[in-house]
Amino acid sequence: MNAEPRPALGSGARRTTGERRRSRWVAAAELGLISSTFSTIVSQLFAARIGRDAAVDWMTVAAIPARDWAISSEPSWSAILTGIAFHQWADFSWALFFFGVLGRWTEDLRPVTILMLALPWAVFSSGMEWFVLVPLFPFWQPLFTLQQPYWIGLLVHASSALMYPLFARLRWRAGTAPGRDVRFTNMWSTGAVAVVALLGITALFGSRGYELPWMGRDRDLDQAYIRHMTAHHAQGIELAQVAAARAQDPHLRKLAMLMVASQAGEVRIFENWWLSWFDTEMPDCSTEERAAMPGFLTAAEMRQVKTAPPDQFDTLFVETMSKHHRGAVRMANRMWHSGGDLRLRIMAHAIRHEQQGEIALMRGTSGVAAVVTAFRNMLGDNVN
Repeated sequence: MNAEPRPALGSGARRTTGERRRSRWVAAAELGLISSTFSTIVSQLFAARIGRDAAVDWMTVAAIPARDWAISSEPSWSAILTGIAFHQWADFSWALFFFGVLGRWTEDLRPVTILMLALPWAVFSSGMEWFVLVPLFPFWQPLFTLQQPYWIGLLVHASSALMYPLFARLRWRAGTAPGRDVRFTNMWSTGAVAVVALLGITALFGSRGYELPWMGRDRDLDQAYIRHMTAHHAQGIELAQVAAARAQDPHLRKLAMLMVASQAGEVRIFENWWLSWFDTEMPDCSTEERAAMPGFLTAAEMRQVKTAPPDQFDTLFVETMSKHHRGAVRMANRMWHSGGDLRLRIMAHAIRHEQQGEIALMRGTSGVAAVVTAFRNMLGDNVN
C-alpha cells in the first residue's frame, strides 16, 4: 500500500529549503510551548499523588539559577514562579533541540515514530540535566541532584515528550497536513486534555481529603510508618528551625530552611493520606515509640544544640542533623523494601534520597562528587 504523500505548501509550489527550515523552527517553538506547559500542569496536579510537595519542588528548581535567594522555610510565590519559568524554559529548549537542531533527521518523522522516540529522549534529556547540566557545567548547583532522585525528572521529561507527536501537525500550514497526521494528532490532543481533566479532578478531591483508597498489604505496618515518620519529621523541623535562625554560615541557614519546607510538606501529605485512607485522626507517638526510632534525638541532645555557643553551633548542628537524617533514611529504607502502599514506598524512596543528599550538602559536597554521591544514594541503601 502506497504511503500517503506529503502535501506541498500554498498553491502547490514545492517548498524551498528556507521555507522548510522556517516552518520547522516555528513548529518546534510552538511544540516547546505546548509540551512545557503540559508537563508543568501534569507535574503540579500529580505531585501529591506520589508524595511530592509541588511548591517545594518548584522552589528547588528555582535554586538552580537563583541559588540561595530562592530558598525559604515556606516556598514564596516568587520562587515558585521562578521554578516554573525555569522548568518551562528547559523543556522548551529540549523541544527546540530535538526538532530544530536535529531537524534534519526529525522533521519528517510520523507521529507514531516520534512517540516511540519520546521515552528514550526523556531518559536522555533528564539524564543530561541530572548528571551534567545542573550539578556540573553550566550551573554547578548540586542541590537539585542531591535533593531529588533522577526518576522525578524523568517523569517530568516523559510528560513533556509525550506531546512531541503534535510536531507532525504543527509544521504544516492549516489545511495541508497529511490526513493520517491530522487524525492521530486530534486523537492525541483529545487524550492529553482528558488526562489533564482527570488529574485535575483527582487533585481536587485529594486536596479535600479524598485520595484513592489505601492499597497496601499490611495496614499496621503502613500506619506505624506514617505515624513514626511524621513524629520524626516534626523533630527534624524543630531542629532545622533553630539552624535557620542561628547558623553562622549563610548557606547552611538556607539549607536548614529547605529542610523545614520539605519536611513540613511531607508531613502535610502524611496527614492528608492518613485522614483519607483511615478516616480518623492520626494518634500521636508514645514516649517509648519515639525512643525506639532510629536517629530520634533525646531532650538533652536537642537542648545541647539550642544552647550551643555561636562559634560551635554550625559544627554541632551538622553532626546532630546528620544523625537524625540517618535515622530517617533507615526508616524509609524499610518502607521502600516492604509490601506497603506503592505511594508510600515511592515517597519513602524520595525521602531517603533527599535526606542522604542533605547530609552531603551540609558537608559541602559538590561537582563530580555530588553526582557520584547522588547516584549511589538513589540506587543503594547507603546511610552516609
